[in-house]
Amino acid sequence: METADATDKRVGFPLLFVVVAILGAIGLAVFGFTGDQAAAGWSFAVATLFGTLAVVAYHVYGRRHA
Repeated sequence: METADATDKRVGFPLLFVVVAILGAIGLAVFGFTGDQAAAGWSFAVATLFGTLAVVAYHVYGRRHA
């Protein structure tokens, strides 16, 4: 059972973070077109933060539990 749990975390956490990063990038595009600079800035922050977390989660769970 431990192998299934490690595999689920290795795939699940990065995928979750990538989905949130994509939503942030979509928000950046939408708010960029509407002209709301503050919301576009926060969307950019969310996209970059969760994109970075996706890479970190992939390396942490991919290396340690492989």
